[in-house]
Amino acid sequence: LFNGVYPFYPQQRKPFVFDVSTIIVIIVFLTFASSFLLIIPGIRGRARLYWMLRVLLSLVVGVVIVAVQFTGDWESGWVTANTSYKSFSRVVVNADIGLHVGLAGVNVTLVGNPVNQVNETISYNEHFAWSFDADYDHSYSEGLERGLPSPILYVAEKFTTESPCNMHRQYRISGHYASATLWVAFCTWLISNMLFSMPVLVYGGYMVLVTGAFIIFSLLSFSTVRNSLMCPIQFGTASLLTSYGGSFWLTLAIGLLCFVAGITVVALHYFNLDLLKTFFDLHEGRAEDCQEMTEVYVNPQFMS
Repeated sequence: LFNGVYPFYPQQRKPFVFDVSTIIVIIVFLTFASSFLLIIPGIRGRARLYWMLRVLLSLVVGVVIVAVQFTGDWESGWVTANTSYKSFSRVVVNADIGLHVGLAGVNVTLVGNPVNQVNETISYNEHFAWSFDADYDHSYSEGLERGLPSPILYVAEKFTTESPCNMHRQYRISGHYASATLWVAFCTWLISNMLFSMPVLVYGGYMVLVTGAFIIFSLLSFSTVRNSLMCPIQFGTASLLTSYGGSFWLTLAIGLLCFVAGITVVALHYFNLDLLKTFFDLHEGRAEDCQEMTEVYVNPQFMS
């Protein structure tokens, strides 16, 4: 207590889904998209539509692969319960407690019903990181020193290294492997774009399939935590249960999109190569290169 008053936050906490890194990634890819859209009017005919479709689809895949690395809703859950608000206090509040798991840590959210209770604004959002350059236990200790509300500390304690639940090790390892696999998928996505800019379209299609495979591998890595026993998070009779969040399903959709695009490119290469060249704006140029000469001029002295 400070002069008989519980600790409070003078500043706003960051949202749990979007942070500065995610916003930077989105701005960078929007800049690339805007640059390509500026040159679209200079392309003639149907090639303009094909160019726009290829560029936008490629940028969507790239921005999702990078952005989901920093989002915090791979797994999330909410529960509404009557719970104690502060340690060493009998005050009970009605609040929504949320748990949001990302690849680099967890966010615990506490929102009162209503927000203003016990002469305070109950609206908290705390991030506890477990990346390679972060110490989760140290972040939890700082939360204890700051006097965080009891529900936040109770949920965060489940993920500490000393907790018998062993949830920290499960989520941390699976998140690291999922993140590493996504970075490999980002590299294969770059290679596929380079191959599509060359007259080797079928290899670009194969690399898109590899990109989709690594994206699916990242989802499988993260989903391994669901196969182990989870510690119950109880608030009275209510339980905080989690399920896959928006980032997980968005990544799954992008992985399936890569499979569909890769299979389409490979199939067109073997069954309708002309249509594939037309879509990638290579048909006309290749036809001019392979065009046979209609007239031949022969030196009569050489022939004689």
